[in-house]
Amino acid sequence: MMKELLQTYVGSIVELDISGKKTPVRGKLIETGNDLIVLYNGTEYLYVPTLHIQRMSRSESVEKDLGWTVPAESPFEPQNELSYRKTLMNAKGVFTELYITGQQSVHGYVTSIMNDYFVYYSPVFHAVFVSLRHLKYLIPYMPDATPYALNQERFPLQPVGVTLARTFDQQLKKLEGQFVVLDLGENPNKIGLLKTFDYPMLELVTSKGESMLFHAEHVKTVHMP
Repeated sequence: MMKELLQTYVGSIVELDISGKKTPVRGKLIETGNDLIVLYNGTEYLYVPTLHIQRMSRSESVEKDLGWTVPAESPFEPQNELSYRKTLMNAKGVFTELYITGQQSVHGYVTSIMNDYFVYYSPVFHAVFVSLRHLKYLIPYMPDATPYALNQERFPLQPVGVTLARTFDQQLKKLEGQFVVLDLGENPNKIGLLKTFDYPMLELVTSKGESMLFHAEHVKTVHMP
């Protein structure tokens, strides 16, 4: 039912309020699936999980966007049925930009997809474990473009250093005793030693030796610096 409703907006310039993002996102709605939509903003494709769409409306300034021409070729292989997981599978090894939290995007590529999280390699953060429920949108790079204009040779498939678990919670458990960064480190209280994980709470020891508890359902990403 939701997909049919979303399809009535296909071809329209729409404005989205997305969880965690202060400014709206605008673009032409190209395609819809049961759990994902695709926008084109005049220069880039945005793949947005429907989970994080707080509001969608047709743009009032359509006349300004009549010059937008959607490229004939999609950045990913065509899907019989558009879905979040299939899009991530198509994104493996493709340079992309992810928006997950705060004001910061992360750039790199998907390396592995597990049950409820995926592994993303970034030249800045290295291997990042990203909860599937917290990705706000994904933008594929244009062909032949690389993050930070680095040479392709600077992006080898890096070993994670730990065995991958099937679920995000299990992966957090594996990281007990490791120095970790939660949610890309925007909050200094989310950087420290992962002392204990007893679902749903994890205990992190900060730089000042203070123990802080965080609920696993609100942990968006974790990586080891």
